[in-house]
Amino acid sequence: MLTALVDYNSGNLHSAHKAFERMARERGAGTIVVTSEPDVVAKADRIVLPGDGAFPACKNHLFTYSGLFEAIEEAVVQKGRPFMGICIGMQMMASWGREYEDTTGFDWIPGEVVKITPSDPALKVPHMGWNDLVVDHPHPVLDGVDSGDHAYFVHSYHFKVTNPVHRLAHVDYAGDITAIVGRDNMIGCQFHPEKSQRAGLRIVSNFLGWVP
Repeated sequence: MLTALVDYNSGNLHSAHKAFERMARERGAGTIVVTSEPDVVAKADRIVLPGDGAFPACKNHLFTYSGLFEAIEEAVVQKGRPFMGICIGMQMMASWGREYEDTTGFDWIPGEVVKITPSDPALKVPHMGWNDLVVDHPHPVLDGVDSGDHAYFVHSYHFKVTNPVHRLAHVDYAGDITAIVGRDNMIGCQFHPEKSQRAGLRIVSNFLGWVP
């Protein structure tokens, strides 16, 4: 069993790598590899796409690696292998990103990524720190994760899904902020599960055992 953690020069993957390695050891879920090689991604049993920074920059970085997105898309869309997007990796699953400029996403989950606009002007953007999850729909990757569990966020834009069934969880920041999206063999977390202690590690562990 091989899980590919995609490295396309858009964020420090050290914490994510350690969290996935730890949970893979605990549940006997095979090997975690950090890679930017399309051939490795193509043969992986599971794919994780992280990302820190701005939507347009992350997408541009990804597409500078020849054949990398094509390998991800073939594995996920055509072959149905489990996929997890983290932070901007989750946002790129959308149809559009509206950060700085209109940027096309993967269009795997219909919707757009727009600036957070809390109804309370006292709340600052970026949305940074701990917040309580509200689970909207049950999902195998959320087994053992309950409303009220904490997750760690750092972001200024959020994913507004077109179909509410694709929003698996949200948080309240003077308005709903999408926390987890998913459909079919795909799931995405706006927060950083590797930094979200018990709930985050449970999500990582569940993902490593998930058979969509």
